[in-house]
Amino acid sequence: MSPDPKFQAALALHRFGLGPKPDSIAAIASDPRAALMAELDQPGAGLIIDATLMSASQAARLAFNFREERQAREIAQAMAEKERAASMGAESATEAKPAVAAKPGTGGGAAKPGQAPQEPSVPQRIFRSEARARFAAANAATVGFVERLVWFWSNHFCVSSDFVPVLAGGYEREAIRPHVLGRFADMLVAAESHPAMLLYLDNARSVGPKSVAGLIVKVGLNENLAREALELHTLGVRTGYTQDDVISFAKVLTGWTVLPAATDPQHGVEFVFNPRLHKPGPQVVTNKTYEQSGAAQGRAVFADLARHPATAEHIGRKLARHFVADDPPESLARRLAQRFQDTDGDLKEIAKALIESPEMWEGPLRKLKRPNEWLHAMRRATNEPGGDMVRALRSRAIMGEPLWRPPAPQGFADTQGPWVDGLAQRLDIAERVAERNAASLDPQDLLETALGPLASAETRRAITRAESRQQAITLALMAPEFNRR
Repeated sequence: MSPDPKFQAALALHRFGLGPKPDSIAAIASDPRAALMAELDQPGAGLIIDATLMSASQAARLAFNFREERQAREIAQAMAEKERAASMGAESATEAKPAVAAKPGTGGGAAKPGQAPQEPSVPQRIFRSEARARFAAANAATVGFVERLVWFWSNHFCVSSDFVPVLAGGYEREAIRPHVLGRFADMLVAAESHPAMLLYLDNARSVGPKSVAGLIVKVGLNENLAREALELHTLGVRTGYTQDDVISFAKVLTGWTVLPAATDPQHGVEFVFNPRLHKPGPQVVTNKTYEQSGAAQGRAVFADLARHPATAEHIGRKLARHFVADDPPESLARRLAQRFQDTDGDLKEIAKALIESPEMWEGPLRKLKRPNEWLHAMRRATNEPGGDMVRALRSRAIMGEPLWRPPAPQGFADTQGPWVDGLAQRLDIAERVAERNAASLDPQDLLETALGPLASAETRRAITRAESRQQAITLALMAPEFNRR
């Protein structure tokens, strides 16, 4: 590790955080570790306090009402068209074409040429408000270490807005952020019991065999949440649990569901434990019998999974991979796993272990930043306003990391391979940013802000020899050091 304090500061801002802003390398150079610790100790770290944002369930009810009212209007319009056609006589009725109803969720799309842009729909407004709050939190952070932790855990316990369109932002605020520096066991239960997760992984429709509802309506058990909770969220793959454990755990989780929006306008899409859906009796999960009844049975299983050594190993290795390298140092993975066990899953203590680990302070930067990380680092370095939400969201989608839309329950990949092919899209976006800022941004100033002592001699020569300010800015934003952490 370089003894240069500015080198350590720049390294901290990239590896732990979301990249430097103007003067931030100098601001933390006296003690980069203390700056990271200060973020952990800041009151309300990780939280987004915004009175304009609704709870996830409120947003879901509002979106449900919007869709129902729109569908009712379309039906009424079609009926009126049919009645008008009938009044014109049988011949006119035969020739009349019914109105085509818009698909749910398509409101606020692109306007046709010559038309004014359509107003965004209620679901789109909800999503963009949540995205705006998330982006603002990332840009305001001094270093961004806590935000990076939020993003890590949000991807670990991921849901997809393709399945729960208006719930994803509220889910992150409600299930992840309050616990990002708390206990893993608490975050685990908050995530698994959140309406977004229950709907995303189909547990809301899971009915226990021989439950009251199961005996009457003969609907079935769904194993998705139980399987992903074991394989992805806690123990990890190939850690000794069996298919029988998955089935038993799925039975434990029957009854963890949500209230229907259609029949409960006050509390629809909120979590509820419904005993009519719950499989009665004891269940054996990972060689332990759980006698508890009702929702307590599921909480007891989650509590044990949170303390299992395999969970500590899984989380420790995943954190090491995220922050350092695709093939992380074994010493770091073991140290994080041990801290997880020693502190009963205290996530703040595990974050401190990252700061204290010498492997975190060793160069070079090896980990390719994911698109969201690179975009935020670029915004912070250029000090560019982020008001155009449509453009910001489109950029993420173009590069393969659409906000809150992971391709599968595994979340977005945390290794380099899947992101390398998107470097061409990064270049296109960097060129557009350079074009917008060429008149006001000095390339050498940008280089010192974004990289400082991390900039290689080759990068410095390339920017000096650039044919224009725009090209020099593009080269700085596409520098290997800026794209890695």
